Amino acid sequence: MSESEPTPKPVAEPEPVAEPVAEPVAEPEPVAEPTAKPEDEGNSHLFAVRTTGGQEKIVMRLLEARIKMGKINIQSILLLSDLKGYVVVESQDVSTMFDAIQGIRHVRGQLRGELTYDEIDKYLIKKSTVSELAVENTVEIIAGPFKGMKATITRLEQEKEEATVILLDAAYQLPVTVDANYLKLVPT
Repeated sequence: MSESEPTPKPVAEPEPVAEPVAEPVAEPEPVAEPTAKPEDEGNSHLFAVRTTGGQEKIVMRLLEARIKMGKINIQSILLLSDLKGYVVVESQDVSTMFDAIQGIRHVRGQLRGELTYDEIDKYLIKKSTVSELAVENTVEIIAGPFKGMKATITRLEQEKEEATVILLDAAYQLPVTVDANYLKLVPT
């Protein structure tokens, strides 16, 4: 060998690696599922929360902000125009509802007990005005150019939600077609 060539270094043989011994792996035990009945899932309750008069929208917005921040666990908030001074809160139970309204400005308390769905469904489901009307009914026009006048229905168009009426307050019979939502049934 010449001096310019480096002397080869002995290569170390790799140490034999012990192969892992297959240990018996314990099967994971099945985790017991909660025994909640399907009809109990999502079961919520409706509560009427009393507010300062005229401050219902503010209370609703404060509760909505808390929901968006994830601070409270309530399903929904309902503001009914016919229920002055109250906001309806939907939650899993009373304690969740109390936690939600705790410390909110303009909240004055809560009505005892729960509201039933039957008590508020008339506010949730819009019924067609045409379905309540019939030919020969006496109605009052509550909007439009003939507002305040009484009339008799001569024809109804269910699809268009229109009614043709004859004005009773006019000097002669004047048939007019109006939107059925502008009519209110007059009790006889």
